[in-house]
Amino acid sequence: MKFLYEKDLRQMKYTILTSMRHDETVRAIAARLGMSDAKLRMVLIRRFDMSLLENIESRWQMGQQHADDGDPVAAELGCDLFTRFIPLVDRETMQTIYSETTAMTQEMPFEEAVARGKERVREAVLS
Repeated sequence: MKFLYEKDLRQMKYTILTSMRHDETVRAIAARLGMSDAKLRMVLIRRFDMSLLENIESRWQMGQQHADDGDPVAAELGCDLFTRFIPLVDRETMQTIYSETTAMTQEMPFEEAVARGKERVREAVLS
């Protein structure tokens, strides 16, 4: 006898992520992170439970409206967006990336510092 909690849910999770509205959201998140849709789907399937995946579209929309107001570095990196609304990076890692990126903005052009910070966020998501 197999119990439900022993069942491999990857196919069900993939089906959720490839439905029309969820697919658009996955594509938007992947574009924001600068990664392929397929890589992001693999990460989401591995890390998120069914409930979070079902609600990813509304979480993304709320994050777009309410995350990281006022701080340009935090907004560019998606500090609140990718820790609270779409929890792809743990808070400690994101805080480290934010602090280092903020320090880099003093030493180099803002765009270059943010690009390096975004690369670190992408690496954290894929790890």
